[in-house]
Amino acid sequence: MTRVAVVGGAGYIGGDLIRILLGHPKVELVAATSRSLAGRRVDGAHPNLRGLTDLTFTEPDRLGRCEVLFTAVPHRESMGQLSRFAGLTDLLVDLSGDFRLRDPEVFAAYYGVAHTAPGELDSFTPGLPELHRKELTGADRISVPGCMATAAVLALHPAAADGLVTGEVTVDARTGSSGSGISAGTENLHAERSGAMRVFAPHGHRHEAEIAQATGLPVRMTATGVEAVRGVQVLCRAALADGVDERALRAAYRRHYADEPFVRVVAHKRGRYRYPEPKLLAGSNFCDVGFAVDRERRQALLIGALDNLVKGGGGGAVQSMNVRMGWPERTGLGFPGLHP
Repeated sequence: MTRVAVVGGAGYIGGDLIRILLGHPKVELVAATSRSLAGRRVDGAHPNLRGLTDLTFTEPDRLGRCEVLFTAVPHRESMGQLSRFAGLTDLLVDLSGDFRLRDPEVFAAYYGVAHTAPGELDSFTPGLPELHRKELTGADRISVPGCMATAAVLALHPAAADGLVTGEVTVDARTGSSGSGISAGTENLHAERSGAMRVFAPHGHRHEAEIAQATGLPVRMTATGVEAVRGVQVLCRAALADGVDERALRAAYRRHYADEPFVRVVAHKRGRYRYPEPKLLAGSNFCDVGFAVDRERRQALLIGALDNLVKGGGGGAVQSMNVRMGWPERTGLGFPGLHP
């Protein structure tokens, strides 16, 4: 069994990562850290795990060596502790935003601080197997993309890679309240959030830079908080290139994702769930992508949906680990979601 640990195990992504790792047949979860909950049981913070583990949270400074270390810490923390984290493990999988962007100037523009380890940015492989599977097989440092970025990149990738769209892309992203994390402020109290559709990033969201970096397209993004707890849905609008029609778009998506274990093309002419719907993906590692074409305006609407805590977080991290370790990609990630 491969020994794994989670730094930042008390948060929502940390909790889902622990849940997945406890059910993974090839790993042993040996530690989960939390400064505020050190010494307390993990299933106290994550009651869905009752009866599945007797593990207690460890002080971060007392973490021992393991073969795979997942770091689910706040943005700007990983870059300051990179040397320590890397010294504790053979494979470091970081879920913060600190190593997602390649250009330190772009990082500073979107995160509001200078990167403290700019020379290490290129040492991380993006944790998105659909685009970086070959590189992941030899990686010893992995950076998992943001949840809305993952949905948008996978929604856009076939069209961008095949040159089927042109010009600036606008991304309208919607996310549930868990995306704000367990320590979110008073604006995320139930009384404030329930029933709301709150535009919290009218422009300049940090995932905008990730999408542009991965697709090579100019991107403008807005982000809205909706009433759901889990889930991300992105609507990406782009102009079709000359000669491109719906048939060409459909062929590209089928070709690019034909062998992908966690991406499904959902673009039907009829039915209740014709396009990607986050509700169906709760708890699963799937990202559903779809599209619609406005023939008159020569515009494509490219849609992506996922669970922000799984494919957009802990599940994407475990999928990347599976690729790196040479294990079947679906290992530990078989839950299909719920309906209704």
